[in-house]
Amino acid sequence: MRKIILAGNWKMYKTQAESLEFVDGFMPELENTPTEREVVLCVPFTNLSVMAANLQGTRVKLGAQNVHWENEGAYTGEISAPMLTEIGVNYVVIGHSERRQYFGETDETVNRRILAAQKHGLTPILCVGETKQQRDAGETESHIFSQLKQDLVGVDQSNLVIAYEPIWAIGTGDTCASEEANRVIGLIRSKLINSDVPIQYGGSVKPENIDEIMAQSEIDGVLVGGASLTPKSWSRIVNYQ
Repeated sequence: MRKIILAGNWKMYKTQAESLEFVDGFMPELENTPTEREVVLCVPFTNLSVMAANLQGTRVKLGAQNVHWENEGAYTGEISAPMLTEIGVNYVVIGHSERRQYFGETDETVNRRILAAQKHGLTPILCVGETKQQRDAGETESHIFSQLKQDLVGVDQSNLVIAYEPIWAIGTGDTCASEEANRVIGLIRSKLINSDVPIQYGGSVKPENIDEIMAQSEIDGVLVGGASLTPKSWSRIVNYQ
C-alpha cells in the first residue's frame, strides 16, 4: 500500500529562532491531521539539531536537503549520512533541480548519494523533472526516463520516495495541471520495480491547489517549497480535503 508523504522543503530559509517559532505555530494544527499522512520538514543543515530536539516525540519527521556519498573525508561544505542519522534525520532530498542546475549535480552523483543515504537508513526523496525547453520539445518522458534509469542503479526501491518536479513550475507560480502531473507520475510508476514507491508532486504547490492535486489517483503526496514556510499555509496543505 502506498504511503502519503507531505514534505516541506525550506531551501535556504529560516534561522534557528525562526524555525522554533514555526514549530510553535504549526504543531497545534496537526491535532486533526489523519494519522496515515506522513509529515516531513526538510530544513537547512544549521537547523537540523534544534529541530530534531523540538520534534522529538511528535509525528513530524525530519529531513535534510542533501547528503554526500562518503562517510567522511576532505569534502569541505558537505555533510555525510552518519552525521545526519546521529541527530535523528529520517529523510533526505537528493537531486533537486536547484542542486542540478546551480551546483553541478549529475545523475551519477545523485545515484551515489541515494546509495549512501540508504546504506545508513535514511529515506531518499529523489527529485526528477523536465525544463520548459524539454517539455516544449516533447522530451518530458524521455528525459525523466533517462534520469530514473541512471539515478536508480542498485537502489532499494522499498526505501525510496520520488518527487516529480517540473522545473518550469518550481517557484514560478505556474503549476503543472493536476491531470498532467498525474499522467507523468503514472508513467514514472510504470518504470519502477516496486509500484508502491510513494511519488510526490512538487512545483508551486499551495493551499489553493492542494485539494485538486491530492485528488489525483497516482499522486501520493507533495514536496512543497515556499508554501511550507508559514504555519498557516503548511497546515492547510497537510490538512487537505
